[in-house]
Amino acid sequence: MTRTVLAVDDERNMLTVIRMTLEQAGYRVLTSERTEDALGLLRDPDLDVVLTDLKMPGMSGEEFIARAHQERPDVPVIVVTAFGSIRSAIECIQAGATDYLCKPFEPEDLEFTVQSALRLHDLLEENRRLHAVVSTAQSGKRLIGQSPAMHALLEEIRRVSPYKTNVLITGESGTGKEAVARTIHEMGPRSEQPWVAINCSAIPRELIESELFGYVKGAFTGAIQSRMGRMEQAHGGTLFLDEIADLDPDLQAKLLRVLQEREISPLGSESIRRVDVRVIAATNRDLRQLVHEGRFREDLLYRLDVYNIHIPPLRKRREDIPLLAQSFLNDLRAEMDKPVTQFSEPALAVLSRYDWPGNVRELRNAVERSLLSCRGDAIGVDDLPDRITGGGQTVRQHSAGLTLLGADGLDAWLQEMERKLIIEALSTCGGVQVQAARRLGISERSLWHRLKKLDIQVDRIVQRDSGSDTPSP
Repeated sequence: MTRTVLAVDDERNMLTVIRMTLEQAGYRVLTSERTEDALGLLRDPDLDVVLTDLKMPGMSGEEFIARAHQERPDVPVIVVTAFGSIRSAIECIQAGATDYLCKPFEPEDLEFTVQSALRLHDLLEENRRLHAVVSTAQSGKRLIGQSPAMHALLEEIRRVSPYKTNVLITGESGTGKEAVARTIHEMGPRSEQPWVAINCSAIPRELIESELFGYVKGAFTGAIQSRMGRMEQAHGGTLFLDEIADLDPDLQAKLLRVLQEREISPLGSESIRRVDVRVIAATNRDLRQLVHEGRFREDLLYRLDVYNIHIPPLRKRREDIPLLAQSFLNDLRAEMDKPVTQFSEPALAVLSRYDWPGNVRELRNAVERSLLSCRGDAIGVDDLPDRITGGGQTVRQHSAGLTLLGADGLDAWLQEMERKLIIEALSTCGGVQVQAARRLGISERSLWHRLKKLDIQVDRIVQRDSGSDTPSP
């Protein structure tokens, strides 16, 4: 695999020497005579090593190294400097550079230094990969599912996690936006740094500014001591802003300035404090529509929506419902010390058919409610909340049906209803038992036993006029 090196030096001849030496050694080399132009080259996804001079016009080498370390902490930086500036090079190493190379140098020295930096780069990548595996396992309880939608969501998380890019997470209420944000933090290079979350709709309007930016003693009535804000608490790590659409318009402007300048000023203070924070915001509302209505700043939206992750609602990934339900059951039964270990197949079928307007949050609530009702070792349909099964409505609709049971009683009536429903499902599915079982919300094995019990013979009779198969009892 060809490795990529970025060389930054205002001396064109030096850049030519570096490029020729490294290209002959098999490297891909990017060059820039200005540090300001080199900032854009840092975004190259294949970049492995940076070589930079210290003494350059415009942005100095020291400033560029700091920016490179901030933007691409995964890429080692080698300082190329004259012999008399070794002390400055060492200071740069203390600030984040990896190694230094003195001018003039032999081609072998350049190759050796780059190779050493690459070994460090590869070790960092391996460490990050192993950390990601551990983080994924740790976050497994948060993001559960095998559906294509869930696989796509996890891939997006893996794609954006390694960078400090701001992320906007959208989706209906209860879909797990904070869980996704937390996973992005844990899988990224800031995982060992603070994770701070704040719900913009849960804090009164008059308190949200002091909550975000902090305040000094005496800033307002009741401020008997200084307090650090959430933004400063998250320095070096991640700040999660939930329900960002509810942020007051005046505070939107202040947040925009913080994101642009990376500076805050606590209430009642004239001091400016630098902050390095990755911001992940979330909302269940259409921010672009709010921008159109004049209720959300467009420039703030662009700052937050650098990368958008949309979480699909639970009804769009029904394959995940049984896995999520079982996971919630495992957690809750341990907390509640209940011997319930599973769901019955009909209960899982009911859960999978329900549309879940409250999404994952509602599913967890339903599992907890069902666990309280369950008296056996498996949650059945009767244990599920009425809103899930439609039980209350069914009773009202069929209360007059007692007079229709006939002399044979309830068991005979239920058996006849079961027979009719199975025949109808088979007829609708052309006699294909797998499809009929799915339509009835039962397993194919369960359908087979019912066919035997009710003595239903499944024959495929071709009707020439319609071309369909019809089962005959």
